[in-house]
Amino acid sequence: MKFLVCFPVFLFCFYGVQAQLKTTPVCPAFSVDVLEGTVNELYPFSTMGEIEKKFPCFSSTTEETNGNTCGGVFYKDKDISFITERDYIEIGEHFKGKLSLPLIGAARNSLFKTLGNPHLKDINWEAYQTSYGVLVVYFNKAGKINKLQMSSKKAETLKLCEASQ
Repeated sequence: MKFLVCFPVFLFCFYGVQAQLKTTPVCPAFSVDVLEGTVNELYPFSTMGEIEKKFPCFSSTTEETNGNTCGGVFYKDKDISFITERDYIEIGEHFKGKLSLPLIGAARNSLFKTLGNPHLKDINWEAYQTSYGVLVVYFNKAGKINKLQMSSKKAETLKLCEASQ
């Protein structure tokens, strides 16, 4: 009888011992060097493993499938994405981090002094040739920058995803 009472108590305590506290991954602050094309010394061609190791607080990942998808590591709460499958980094207008050049929110006509003439341009975006590849800046209806894409590819070979994950 004593065994029948003690055994369930023992099992209950044993399962309680097996429970583990889980910590929330903490990321270092995101620091983007626009002219070098890096985020905390990670490049657009960095691997998913390198990115996840440096920034373990990602909100989601999508596996790479040899160019058919937009595989990468995504940080929705920080408004930054590493599209590893297509070798570019995307920074949105709600980016929570530090930019080496204060481009988000800058006016379209203020870019010449910093970036020079665009290599390619459209009504909604401009692409600037850089030492690492290409920097694409997007504009909202007011003519202010609302998105950046840094790629290790050339403007002519850059293949972007239709929408961020």
